Amino acid sequence: MWVDARRKPDKRCATGLIQIKTPSATRGDGCGMEPAAFALASLTLLATPGPTNTLLATSGAIIGVRRSLPLLVAEFGGYVIAISLLIGLVGPVIAAAPVVGTALRLVAALYLLYLAAKLWRRGVEMPVAGASVTLTSVFVTTLLNPKAIIFAFTLLPADLALSALTPWMAGLSLMIGVVGSLWIAAGAFLRRGFAGIIPSRIGYRVSAVALALLAGSLSAHAFGVV
Repeated sequence: MWVDARRKPDKRCATGLIQIKTPSATRGDGCGMEPAAFALASLTLLATPGPTNTLLATSGAIIGVRRSLPLLVAEFGGYVIAISLLIGLVGPVIAAAPVVGTALRLVAALYLLYLAAKLWRRGVEMPVAGASVTLTSVFVTTLLNPKAIIFAFTLLPADLALSALTPWMAGLSLMIGVVGSLWIAAGAFLRRGFAGIIPSRIGYRVSAVALALLAGSLSAHAFGVV
């Protein structure tokens, strides 16, 4: 009697950094998700608070929705490059030398602390007309965003070459645009809603604290504390 090994509920799919237990929504080969499940999981992940979303909301609050929309291009570019490097290069290296993964998380945490310090100082100085979150800061922050690891090694199909991931990345770009726009709009709405009640520097300081907390969480994961 033939037994289809792909139907085993405890099959695991090795993907370089982590071992993924195959859920019921995964592909028949056990690696990666069906498009509908991928979309739902990606939207959920993108919508959760994080360093990139913090910057998008901050920009929306400071310079408004229309002027902040170009930042979405930087976010998408950061995710594409990060995911491509993780799948093609970093995964095999970290599998052979786990210390590299720890070092990468620490570098990301240090960058987030640097960004938090800049936002805090800007809050002290009071923002001036035209001051805003830059394309570079969004791009680098997204490049170092731990969410890229989840996309690369959990959500995207693990059995496909980078060249075959184009349709998946196209869908991801659409979701980035939708979710990123909502974060920008949320920042702009909060700024208008509390205009004259809460000083504008508070937005910078809240963003700085959020980034510092994220850096601490990333450092804790790097050292296996949580």
